[in-house]
Amino acid sequence: MSDKPICDQNEAILVLEDGQVYVGEPYGAEGRTTGEIVFATGMTGYQETLTDPSYDRQIVVQTFPHIGDTGVNGEDPESARIWVAGYVVRDPCPNVSIWRAEGSLDDDLKQQNIGGISGIDTRKLVRHLRSAGVMRAGVFSGAALLDDKGDVRDLDEFLAEVKATAQMQGLSLYEEVSTKQAYTIEPCGEFEGKEPLYTVAAVDLGIKAMTPHRMAERGCRVHVVPSSITFEQLQELNPDGVFFSNGPGDPEQAGPEVELLRKVLDAGYPFFGICFGNQLLGRALGFGTYKLKFGHRGINQPVKDMTTGKIEITAHNHGFAVDAPIGETVDAPFENGKYGKVFVSHIDLNDDVVEGLQCVDIPAFSVQYHPEAAAGPHDAAYLFDRFVELMKNSKEGK
Repeated sequence: MSDKPICDQNEAILVLEDGQVYVGEPYGAEGRTTGEIVFATGMTGYQETLTDPSYDRQIVVQTFPHIGDTGVNGEDPESARIWVAGYVVRDPCPNVSIWRAEGSLDDDLKQQNIGGISGIDTRKLVRHLRSAGVMRAGVFSGAALLDDKGDVRDLDEFLAEVKATAQMQGLSLYEEVSTKQAYTIEPCGEFEGKEPLYTVAAVDLGIKAMTPHRMAERGCRVHVVPSSITFEQLQELNPDGVFFSNGPGDPEQAGPEVELLRKVLDAGYPFFGICFGNQLLGRALGFGTYKLKFGHRGINQPVKDMTTGKIEITAHNHGFAVDAPIGETVDAPFENGKYGKVFVSHIDLNDDVVEGLQCVDIPAFSVQYHPEAAAGPHDAAYLFDRFVELMKNSKEGK
């Protein structure tokens, strides 16, 4: 080990579990943070990214170099707090220049005690993560850099802290981010003040605020409920349809939610799932899930709708995927085809990853990406119309 310190006391370091070190400047709160390091490719929408509960316990690298110029405001967050464990940017904007801003991103990170690093070569970092795969990492600055004597600690000590961090595969996190109390979103827009057309029970596994809003825009009353809800409690809401949201963690560790979903399918409720909800539908149908090498995160991911041939540019945030056959309709594996036929309805055009499932014999479908589009393109908004149509047909006995 060299006697030369790896950084200056006023700097910040990013340490990857494979030993790579990046030295930059502190951004946001000073201190120590560890987690799985991932990268997001969106050029806009950083406030929605930071407040997406699916990023729980993850250090997010922005591939777009210039971050912070639009500041932060009270309208764009997808939840009540920032969920990322840490934030990595190349060139933070020193000035906020938009009329909607109510503060700076740097100040918001500090207020919520989110540590980060800036001024590093994020292009080099992302190229490394694409080839080596996402891994555990840590950001250290301020007092977290120093030992008892006030000197910068050895790299071995930082590495030990990084490697002591739990790996994402095997983690159950949906209960950590789920709402503790149920709440209701009433119909809005042209349906505001009117009786709801449909009632949706939305199980919060890390839900983004825009998702129930998209349903409310279509005349739905949405009961957002905790992940701990029982099937009997869900039935008491008398829903016309059931929704499972996005969320963080390993879908293999969500056994109770898979069992809840099977009861929903058994009862014949129309079902729609997004992201984590798609993975849970896959597992409920008997398919496996697996961890992607570096995942899909950003608002510029191309997906093909296999039912229409349409190509959509979509918003993603997932590190796990469903393992199901593409290009054929098969019997759902669970209990010798109990749930009938199913096919892969959407695929990612970059790597052929499964991006959606469509059941043929029961009213259930799901997508891996985020049609609520916050932030992001609106190409996939029609999926909420599909869900409404599914509830309509079920109500009419079709």
